[in-house]
Amino acid sequence: MPALLFDLDGTMLNSDPIHEAVFTELWTDRGLPMPDGFYIEQVHGRLNVDVFAEYLPDEPDPQALSEWKEAQFRDRLPSPYPATPGLETFLDHAQSLGWKMAVVTNAMRLNAEAMLRAIGLRDRFDVIVIGEECDHGKPHPLPYLTAMELLGEPASACVAFEDSPSGMRAAAASGAYCIGVRSALTDAKLCAVGADTSIQDFTDPALPDILARIQGVAA
Repeated sequence: MPALLFDLDGTMLNSDPIHEAVFTELWTDRGLPMPDGFYIEQVHGRLNVDVFAEYLPDEPDPQALSEWKEAQFRDRLPSPYPATPGLETFLDHAQSLGWKMAVVTNAMRLNAEAMLRAIGLRDRFDVIVIGEECDHGKPHPLPYLTAMELLGEPASACVAFEDSPSGMRAAAASGAYCIGVRSALTDAKLCAVGADTSIQDFTDPALPDILARIQGVAA
C-alpha cells in the first residue's frame, strides 16, 4: 500500500518567510551578513544546530539559541494559518484510499505540533518523525527511514514530498519516490538534488498523473 511522507515547513505550509525573518534578525544582531539567497541556499531545511556549527562556531550554547529561534517562530506564526493550496483535499483523497501518511520534519516537535494545529491538520497524522529526535536529521535519510519503519512500508511503496535541498537529499537517499514542491525552488533545482518530479502545490494539474503513478508503486 502506498505511504505518503510529508515534509512540513514549505511543503505543507509556506512558513519560510517567518523563519527567514527570525534568522535575519539573529544574523544581524551578531553582525553577520545575510545576502540575498543565503537563507534558501544555506539554512533552508537544515537543523539549526548544524547551521550554527558552520556559521557560529563560537556560540556557547547552540541548542539554547536554537530553542530561542524556534520560540520566536511560534510566537510569530498566526493561527489559523493557510495550508499549501489543495493539501486538505489531497489528504482527503489519500485517506479515502486507505493510504498511510506521516510527517517527516527537521522542525522541533513544539513547532511541528504548532504548525499542524495552525493549518488544522494535526488529527490527520499519527506518525510525526522529528529530525533532531533521530540520531541524524536531514539531509541524512534516517528520518525518512524511521517513518517507513513506523508505517511498516518499504521504500518502494513510499512517496516523499519535499521543498528544500536538505530534505530532498534525505528523501532521495531513503529510496522513496520524491516529489518536489516548488514553494522556494525551481523544478530544475529540486531535480538536481534528487526529485523525480515536482509540483507547484497540491492543485497542480500534473498531480492526477502523479497519483496514478503512486497507486502503481505498491501494486
